[in-house]
Amino acid sequence: MATETATATDVSTATGDWKAGVAGGLVGSAAFGLVMTFVIPAPLLEVVIPSMYGLAPPAAPVLGWIIHMSHGAVIGVGFAALVGARPALAATVENAVGLGAAYGLLVWAALAVIAMPIWLSAVGSPANPPLPNVSALSAVGHLLYGVVLGVVYAAIPN
Repeated sequence: MATETATATDVSTATGDWKAGVAGGLVGSAAFGLVMTFVIPAPLLEVVIPSMYGLAPPAAPVLGWIIHMSHGAVIGVGFAALVGARPALAATVENAVGLGAAYGLLVWAALAVIAMPIWLSAVGSPANPPLPNVSALSAVGHLLYGVVLGVVYAAIPN
């Protein structure tokens, strides 16, 4: 008679903790969304972000928030993958916060400065920013996103 023994494997140590990435991305996106709502002039959250998917105009602030939060969660998973590939980069809370800050600025440079204007132009958005789309407020918002992402990621036990 044959017997089988089940063994548990911990995938998160090899790939990063994607759940912590999603959580950090959502909390970071909420912080950045508040900056967009109260500091960065309209119509970024209300028109620009929804128009990336043909959902505005007219202004759609709720859709803007939903899309923004979704983007943040996905980008948070990217952070988890980076940490999974190089765990030493986030071995301490300080390292995770520093990595998150750098990651937030990298996301800003690649996605907000370059990819977003190209994408909005390709879909014919009336709210198309210039290329490159360099904005100090956007950089600060993405930096805040990354710092919060790093803090939350580090706070969740893997």
